[in-house]
Amino acid sequence: MLKKIAQFIVSILVCLSAGFIGSLFTTPNIPTWYSTLQKPSFNPPNWLFAPVWTSLFILMGISLYLILQKENNKKAIFIFTIQLILNIAWSFSFFALQNPLYGLINILILLIFIILTITNFYKLNRTSAYLLLPYLFWVSFATILNFYLYKLN
Repeated sequence: MLKKIAQFIVSILVCLSAGFIGSLFTTPNIPTWYSTLQKPSFNPPNWLFAPVWTSLFILMGISLYLILQKENNKKAIFIFTIQLILNIAWSFSFFALQNPLYGLINILILLIFIILTITNFYKLNRTSAYLLLPYLFWVSFATILNFYLYKLN
């Protein structure tokens, strides 16, 4: 029982750590470079991103924990890990490099890997796949937002 609790906490911390690493590239650029960009009318207020991403990373962690409980999970975990790395890479390519085009390319690849993750998770545990749907929807919205940021700037 203690092992499962530790695994649950570590799963969530791994995902939150990805968010933290991404924020190292994002946070310093929001009041500077990002504030100078032309934004579409549907751009959410800056304060909304942190609570949304925190919630999504927690859901990802719970989803990961459910998959870790299953046998034959190596392929699903590998794909999940790639999408988590791509998530961090988007923050780097968009904010640290200050390049919406690189961000757009990165986020399109990320979307593919999120779909692959959901598909592979669904085969092992449906709940774990459903927990990733808000992430898919948010990143789909972020892709549209990224496209408009590229187009306007």
